[in-house]
Amino acid sequence: MKDLLHPLGLALAGSGFLLLLRDLRRTGRRDRALVALSVAYLASALSYAISLTPVWVRIDAFFGVTNIAVPLAQSCVIGVLVAQAVVLVHWSVPEDRQRLARRRTRLLVLAGGAVVATLAVLFTLLTPAEQRPADFTLYYVHDPYYQAYLTLYIATYTVAEIALAVGCARQARLAQDPWIARGLRTISVGAVITLGYSAIRISSVLGATFGFDVRALEPYAWICGDIGAAVTQVGYFLPTVAGRAAEVRAWGREHHAYRRLRPLWTALHRAAPSIALLPPQRQLPALLRLRGVGFHLYRRTVEIRDGQIELRPYLDPEVREAAEIRRAAQGLTDPQLAAAVTADQLRDALARQRRGAPVDEPAGYADARLASPTTADDTRLLLYVAGYFTSPAEPAAAPHPTGART
Repeated sequence: MKDLLHPLGLALAGSGFLLLLRDLRRTGRRDRALVALSVAYLASALSYAISLTPVWVRIDAFFGVTNIAVPLAQSCVIGVLVAQAVVLVHWSVPEDRQRLARRRTRLLVLAGGAVVATLAVLFTLLTPAEQRPADFTLYYVHDPYYQAYLTLYIATYTVAEIALAVGCARQARLAQDPWIARGLRTISVGAVITLGYSAIRISSVLGATFGFDVRALEPYAWICGDIGAAVTQVGYFLPTVAGRAAEVRAWGREHHAYRRLRPLWTALHRAAPSIALLPPQRQLPALLRLRGVGFHLYRRTVEIRDGQIELRPYLDPEVREAAEIRRAAQGLTDPQLAAAVTADQLRDALARQRRGAPVDEPAGYADARLASPTTADDTRLLLYVAGYFTSPAEPAAAPHPTGART
């Protein structure tokens, strides 16, 4: 069971560490909670890797100590517990009390170091002679030194997981962001599941003392431990994944809006080339490179508005009045009504500009009556306009004269 579940945990913890490493490069060591969380994922990945039977055997051979993989893997687990506690400390302590958070962090690191040192001493006293990567605990649980070793390890594990479950549940009630609250609750659930591992391991010690067998529960110990740890890791990543998903949605909306505004922008740019500050962004390379077009979308919005200003002398009041009546008869109401009328006005103004036929008393744009206090609001309104806009037909080219030329 261990060799079946651990590769899944290794993949999850390793992937989480690599994703956090990218964020860590941006912030450096300023975000101590992020540093601690990265350490937790790295230590978790190492604990899974060391516990795999092929790796276990090679580590023993490398160090020349039978079953040295046990304290190494479990020291990594203690590192996970300490790092998770440090993350919770930094999340729960206000920004103006970071000195308190650093003091608690030092105490947690010292406590974790003391546990690891004690485990190392007890393991040295144990001196297991037979390599048992599959059933180490069941095989050595009758040894009094290993009973002391396992009791200390499981006691530390249990206290840390209970503290994590309670602390995250408490923080979830205080969290303002719903995804952070969901992540904290998920961590709490994962920590509770891991307590099944603790209960079975304690039962193995008690069974060795009082003479009952818990060998049948061994697979469930790994199931509880690995699944609980996986759920915990997922909980830490829920807010990050939700944030990434929001970024992807925003990226997609930007590209979609940029493409939808292109026909309107092209028509206005053809009529007034001076509106373009920069050449338009080529969208396909940006998509292939997963780059955003936020700035270029902003420029496109501004340039469309500048193009509307250039066309003001060609806004026929009669065209607006007729468009208002026709579009209202179609059942449109603002903002779609104002956008559709504006689109009709632009179509007629472009045709008039080509003919060189300005009007004596230009009308205003219908969409001017709608408030758009932010650039995002203005872009949204122009998307309505673009949805109704059709470019006027190009004037027919004059036929070439026929016959001989002299």
